[in-house]
Amino acid sequence: MSEPLLQAVDLQCERDERILFRDLSFSILPGTVTRVEGPNGSGKTTLLRMLAGLNDAWSGNLLWCGKPRSAQREAFLRNTLYLGHRPGIKPLLTPLENLRALTAGRRPLPDPVLREALDGTGLTGFQDVPCRNLSAGQQRRVALARLLIADEPLWLLDEVFTAIDSGGVSAIEELLQQRAREGGAVVLTTHHDLNLPGMERIVLGGGAINEC
Repeated sequence: MSEPLLQAVDLQCERDERILFRDLSFSILPGTVTRVEGPNGSGKTTLLRMLAGLNDAWSGNLLWCGKPRSAQREAFLRNTLYLGHRPGIKPLLTPLENLRALTAGRRPLPDPVLREALDGTGLTGFQDVPCRNLSAGQQRRVALARLLIADEPLWLLDEVFTAIDSGGVSAIEELLQQRAREGGAVVLTTHHDLNLPGMERIVLGGGAINEC
């Protein structure tokens, strides 16, 4: 069996004097898609932000490739892609400028590659239009274009299907499966009725991982 990319051991998180989850343990293996499930307010986004290193209000242990994540934070961040619930783009910049900025700190890519990624999310003809003039779905597609050129082994995606039409949803589902086939790992939250073959689940409240 492959070594887990990310392991959580006895995680506990409290918010507003209420325990969201406790004794939560799981492993994220290469080649898997894992959905975080639970009712509203159960801590799905909070957990994803914890895994991404954006929330320190928790106890327990997180391991990256078998070693404490805290001792190799730089390597963890370099190999992890996080897309939050909001697009995370600058409205005054164009899609091309936004994608250029999103990739500059990690793996700068030439503009033709970035334009091809934007084309791949249905933004042909909009690459040079300020994002403030785009619809919510188009702005979301700017962020999703990052996935088409990402090489990080771990993807953490919060509500990745938000504001995306049915055609875009099918394309994202295929992209997630392709990423897993290539040996990457995806952890996501979604209100979309996602049920991919072999998909694993982290169910908040019970802390269990199950396969479909």
